Amino acid sequence: MREFNIAGLCNPKMHYMVEISDKIKTIKKLVDGGKYFTINRARQYGKTTIMYMLQKELINEYTVISTSFEGIGGDVFKEEKEFSSRVFKIFSDDMRFQDKELVEEIKKVNQNIESIEDLSNAITELCLNSKKKIVLMIDEVDKSSDNQMFLHFIGMLRNKYLDRNAEKDYTFHSVILAGVHDVKNLKLKLRPEDERKYNSPWNIAVDFNVDMSFNPKEISTMLVEYENDHKTGMNIAQMSEDLYYYTSGYPFLVSKLCKLMDENLDKRFTKEGLQEAVKMMLKESNTLFDDLIKNLENNEDLYNAIYKILVEGENIDYSIDNPVLNKAIMFSIIKDVKNRTKIHNKIFEARIYNYMISKKQTSNMIHNYASESQFIKEDGTLYMERILEKFQELMYQEYRQKDEKFIEREGRLLFLTFLKPIINGIGFYDVETETRNSQRMDIVVTYGKARYVIELKIWRGQKYEEAGHKQLAEYLEIKQLDEGYMLVFDFRKGKEYTDKWMEVEGKKIYEVVV
Repeated sequence: MREFNIAGLCNPKMHYMVEISDKIKTIKKLVDGGKYFTINRARQYGKTTIMYMLQKELINEYTVISTSFEGIGGDVFKEEKEFSSRVFKIFSDDMRFQDKELVEEIKKVNQNIESIEDLSNAITELCLNSKKKIVLMIDEVDKSSDNQMFLHFIGMLRNKYLDRNAEKDYTFHSVILAGVHDVKNLKLKLRPEDERKYNSPWNIAVDFNVDMSFNPKEISTMLVEYENDHKTGMNIAQMSEDLYYYTSGYPFLVSKLCKLMDENLDKRFTKEGLQEAVKMMLKESNTLFDDLIKNLENNEDLYNAIYKILVEGENIDYSIDNPVLNKAIMFSIIKDVKNRTKIHNKIFEARIYNYMISKKQTSNMIHNYASESQFIKEDGTLYMERILEKFQELMYQEYRQKDEKFIEREGRLLFLTFLKPIINGIGFYDVETETRNSQRMDIVVTYGKARYVIELKIWRGQKYEEAGHKQLAEYLEIKQLDEGYMLVFDFRKGKEYTDKWMEVEGKKIYEVVV
């Protein structure tokens, strides 16, 4: 029986997989055109599986060398002679179970190779003797990209590509590298003793613009296969949309949520089952989340940029020329939405919020106010009015002396830090991306089967306040709710810490001013 796979290569015989044939066909067009390129995407974005499926698509028309320099040991990269003599051995070892004829051809030309130049000549001979055009595929290039000798090898392939196009050499028809970084951005030292002189070893590569995320239609192809085997009765179209809502099609996240519903939640492919899977995932430690937090923890500029987007609601233009944003793009922390920078998906967003909240929770001040039991009614629902009133008390007692800039910058995160331990374990919150800006943020809290909409708003005058009430009423209508809550951050001196119910366009709104 097949399963959902979350580690390494996906094999359609063993795993439930999204139908990616259209993506493979698009990539094959690059190969058919003799292009050299890099499949550079974030961790666990399906690169290895794409390479495997592409290889299967190519083998009828091409001779394919699929390899990786991962795990061969650092000594190989220290000396040109050692590296040059080992490259073809690495090729033949990786291909010995897939193409024995190719392995024999490699062995024939793998004689007396002691330099990059010798290796170049051997590649020419191999390509001349081959009945088919040869495609070279190298996975996990990040593991080797710090080594100058590997970059010299890539640079040699670049030079052979240029000579081939000038009809002065024979070489690989197409070369495909796969990794997190775009190898075009790596720099090769022209002379080790001259730190200032660099050159790109891969500036002949074409851009790789294939969307490797899964859209709802693609996600549904995997769910159809699963449903054919298990007959859960799921609404495939709705589940595909819901999975996309949380993941934005990030391959690992899609498969992980499906795996949790299948194996940990008794095959509950329902809206409630998916919400449980999301909660379970957000509590887990895995390499993807570890890397996500590590990248924020180790880069203050990146942390500050993400903080501005998530907490302060700042609209930042999407620009790959900004080195901080470019790094976030490379790691798939952010994405482009109508030329604005947004967090890539709801899962990352919640995980980053939790990380930022945990940094805030080092202060015991908030815990003194947020005792969970006082906010839960006998029927198991939340006493949301009391939650907001207690937060108001916290802000008055502990933060009223803080300046406007502090509250504007920290107020939202303080509320989320206050809220999280109250709903932890049973409920979760979701910040609506469309409503997040410097003036407003809507939080949807799901606790059991009940939902609560809380609008966090900064006081900008009575006119804007009234417009905000109407806006919230319209949003409640969309969410099919009769009641909502508004938390107003008011920076005026002498303000009153008020709380009151009001009725706006047939909706009840409880407003608390802090």
